[in-house]
Amino acid sequence: MLPSLLEVLLASVPRAARIGAIRVVATPLVLVLALASPGAGAEEVRVAVAANFTAPAKLIAEGFERATGHHVAISSGATGKFFAQIESGAPFDVLLSADQQTPKRLEAESFAVPGTRFTYAIGQLVLWSSQAGVVDPQGAVLRSDAFTHVAICDPKLAPYGEAAVETMKALGVYEKLQPKFVQGESITQAYQFVASGNAEIGFVALSQVFADGKIREGSGWRVPSDLHAPLRQDAVLLLPGRDNPAARAWLAWLQGDTAKAAIRSFGYEVPPAVASK
Repeated sequence: MLPSLLEVLLASVPRAARIGAIRVVATPLVLVLALASPGAGAEEVRVAVAANFTAPAKLIAEGFERATGHHVAISSGATGKFFAQIESGAPFDVLLSADQQTPKRLEAESFAVPGTRFTYAIGQLVLWSSQAGVVDPQGAVLRSDAFTHVAICDPKLAPYGEAAVETMKALGVYEKLQPKFVQGESITQAYQFVASGNAEIGFVALSQVFADGKIREGSGWRVPSDLHAPLRQDAVLLLPGRDNPAARAWLAWLQGDTAKAAIRSFGYEVPPAVASK
């Protein structure tokens, strides 16, 4: 076997100098190999995310993965459906709910770890159209005959659907509008009905249509919070994640400044002080 270039070069220098040279070459090599290795103790956290929070969760997960080396596996859907799946043994580590009641029930029924529940965001309901000029800033369009379909998500499965029903009842238009409902299982489906034009207007989450401090396209009415129960969204550690360091790290990261800034950028409010209940 032919000698390597490094061996040839080292053979031409005194032994003491060769030892020093080997140390100089070897030390950076060890550092490079160490940095290239996967993070020690890196784990995966399986997170069930309320559909309205899908985009923020993905953004937050990117920063979390870079900072910790852990991997986040996100599943998004209706909170009510996640509740049934968790009761049936679905192996989620963390739930980011669209309400407070679901995490509280999971805790009461011993599907969640006591003392880990906290409010991570306060949502905003919006009446939205993908077309400009359709929805006025006061939501008066709900009392008009300017549309044939209004999209909502299932109020039995999705808290945003329940808030939409409460809003229409508070305005006295629920009975009139009920025949026009196009109902999706989740807030994502309600948004898709409106975005595709299958419904002229619909109740969606502000986070789905919000960018740079405003509704990014179409027209919308931010529903006043006094027309429905607050959309306080709680997170909780589930039993499968009790001994998963990535799950606990994810919940801690969610309460940090980087995550809070991301949450606000999607139009949510963030509680001034996060505390387990």
